[in-house]
Amino acid sequence: MMRAWLLAAVLVLLAVVGAIGWQMRSAPGWSETERQAIAALSLSALPALPPDPSNRVADDPRAVELGEALFSDPRLSASGTVACASCHQPDRQFQDDALPGETVGHTVRRTMPLRGASYSPWFFWDGLADSQWAQALGPLENPDEHASDRLAYAHLVAEAYPEAYEALFGPLPDLAGLPEHGAPVGAPEIVSAWLEIAEDRRAGVDAVFANLGKALAAYQRTLMPERTRFDDYADAIAAGESGEGLLTAAEIAGLRLFIGVGDCTQCHNGPLLSNHHFHNTGVPEAPGLPQDLGRYGALAAVRADPFNCLGAYSDAEPADCAELRFMATGREMIRAFKVPSLRGVADRPPYMHAGQFASLAEVVAHYNRAPWAPIGVSELHPLALSETDLDNLVAFLQAL
Repeated sequence: MMRAWLLAAVLVLLAVVGAIGWQMRSAPGWSETERQAIAALSLSALPALPPDPSNRVADDPRAVELGEALFSDPRLSASGTVACASCHQPDRQFQDDALPGETVGHTVRRTMPLRGASYSPWFFWDGLADSQWAQALGPLENPDEHASDRLAYAHLVAEAYPEAYEALFGPLPDLAGLPEHGAPVGAPEIVSAWLEIAEDRRAGVDAVFANLGKALAAYQRTLMPERTRFDDYADAIAAGESGEGLLTAAEIAGLRLFIGVGDCTQCHNGPLLSNHHFHNTGVPEAPGLPQDLGRYGALAAVRADPFNCLGAYSDAEPADCAELRFMATGREMIRAFKVPSLRGVADRPPYMHAGQFASLAEVVAHYNRAPWAPIGVSELHPLALSETDLDNLVAFLQAL
């Protein structure tokens, strides 16, 4: 009788243990802290797009329409063949997969994706611009990108977009008698032609140039990230559900590492999986490219930019420009680069600011090793993750 009772008890215990084991495999036992961390990564937690006080037409539908037309117009280049969309390709997350970007010339950094970029206070890999409209102006006069000049752009707007422009910004300046090309930067003949123009007329051209950037920014503010099955899983976990079938076991294991011992959310946090700040993570130099100081090398330039938040062409009040006024400027910014969003990351190799890593496996291996930085001080520390851990992390990143 006693033996039968013991046998029955053992069978019940085994059944309970089996049920618990099945439950743990099908619905991982997330702690409340972990559930909150996962919920914070979902697109459901993405707040409304913050206003851009430096751009009064940032959310004007007319500016969006004009900006979309400009974005795809190859006349916004010296060759007449390069549009913003040439590198920021709509079917490639508004980037181009190039190593690094190739346009009129050869750039030294990768093209950044644009979906959700409007949430950031800084633009470019080094934060060279403090608004999306100021960022849009940089490539237009860069000799390795669009390679044209602001006077040429003013003429183009006056010829091709006068009604749309004036409906937003008021009358165009008088461009009669002004040369075809001119800018304060660029080839000597371009600069010389610019300096021969009266100062008040140069200011009028600068205003058209700035407004062109503001229209482009208005369009880019409409480019939002797309939901993934990770978001469905995160929402299920936040609601106290199991999320069964939404992610694989490897992806769930990778998520646990991502929010835990992998320490990934120190930088890749929030619904866009980026803190929008700058970090030195010991990424190696790109062969054949000049030394890149990252954020540290851009600090003086962004302060001096006439199109920054405090400049004459900004629509902001000085109090609105806290990011610019109080930006970090210490030596920790040496070779610090902007943290990119990880949304859609599996579909846009190569990785890092100059495409130093060909695959996500190489990326996570780098963060696991935490090598010394080529210059400055890396913020990384070795993680001692196993090969299985690294595979699981890659699996999770692919679910994004």
